[in-house]
Amino acid sequence: MLFHSWSLRHRVPVLVVVAVLFALTWWSSRPYQMSGFETATQWDDSSEISAEPIMERRFVSSDLDDFVHSSSITALPGGNLISVWFAGSREGAADVQIRAARFDAATSEWGDEEVLATRDMTRAAVGKPIRKLGNPVIALAPDERLWLFFVSVSLGGWAGSAINVMVSEDQGITWSKPRQLITSPFINISTLVRSAPVFHKDGSIGLPVYHEFLGKFPEYLYMDADGRVVDKFRMADGTHSLQPTVVPLDERRAIALLRYAGEAEEGHVLATVTADAGQTWSDERPVAPWNPNSSLAAVRSHRDTLLVAQNNLADGRFRLTLDEASFSLSTWSLINTLDESTDAEGDPIPLETYEPLMREKFIEASGPKRQLLLDDYMQLMEGRVCRRGLCNFDYEYPYLIRSDDGRFHMVYSWNNSFIKHVTFNRAWLEAQK
Repeated sequence: MLFHSWSLRHRVPVLVVVAVLFALTWWSSRPYQMSGFETATQWDDSSEISAEPIMERRFVSSDLDDFVHSSSITALPGGNLISVWFAGSREGAADVQIRAARFDAATSEWGDEEVLATRDMTRAAVGKPIRKLGNPVIALAPDERLWLFFVSVSLGGWAGSAINVMVSEDQGITWSKPRQLITSPFINISTLVRSAPVFHKDGSIGLPVYHEFLGKFPEYLYMDADGRVVDKFRMADGTHSLQPTVVPLDERRAIALLRYAGEAEEGHVLATVTADAGQTWSDERPVAPWNPNSSLAAVRSHRDTLLVAQNNLADGRFRLTLDEASFSLSTWSLINTLDESTDAEGDPIPLETYEPLMREKFIEASGPKRQLLLDDYMQLMEGRVCRRGLCNFDYEYPYLIRSDDGRFHMVYSWNNSFIKHVTFNRAWLEAQK
């Protein structure tokens, strides 16, 4: 009885001390000397680019049966592209897969879909239960290794997420098995990814991540060149910011734009900056564009400004714009509206009006190969975007990159049905002014 009494009285304090010591050891083993950012000034803007404006639209995905969402894209050597997204019966379903397709620059066509990761495959690789998958991010490192990060959930909802990583040494032909990143010394939950990683000059990787458990806030996850977590840095102290997109300005400075996820009905894009390659960040602050709790993306342009793809709306996701901002974020201007509802307020429109519009929009972006899907899509369309004879337009989750040839590529979710790809060049940008 004496031993039992001591155990009850001292078990909790001992566990707390052990946990604290473990956490301190885990963090103290991490170095704080960080290399500077790889910057856009190293991109080759002298490559041959057509003097004619280029604006092209294509569908990336081709499967009509599944819900598709949260796409990303990266450029491969030689002008080809690869895009990834998640697909399944619905968001959060057990049948969700991480899928990919390749763009052939020679034919200007996206190829067939392929499956890169499944719930069962991830469970077998990481050795723990996996309930669902989501949010894949793909990026080509300067050493030409291809990195794929994606979210998995073992417990609860998205707040119980962890990040998994796969690597390809042959530009996506073969992949390593999934490996789970250890981002917490305890139960390793509540870390999600959505935006492009940032590469540092020594090959290390900065991954913008975010949390949705006991608050909503972003962090900068710092990994070595082999994808091992060595540190992480809080990017905002608030409780209402998610999905940071980070744009380096030089070796030490970068801007992060954040999705607003507060309780107020109307919110703005949030911003924070770093002057020490991601170790410390300024207090987050609202900037001009509206943000209806929606993901956004940004890259540096050839004229030393930010290009920002976003739903610049107080409410809804019925309009997707490409905007330009100064590095100070004090000046914003609309470059072009990339997709939008025919109703200025985004109100639902009758099916009989919606259907011919959707047919026209599909043909515009389908390309020769995807155009064969038109009739089948029109039969499924009503169930995707309509209710009781009223239909909506929905354009969300943009992901924007600039390739080495100076072109810009964006993918996004199109009306709950397809992943859409938009390509434009510098000449097109200049023609918008």
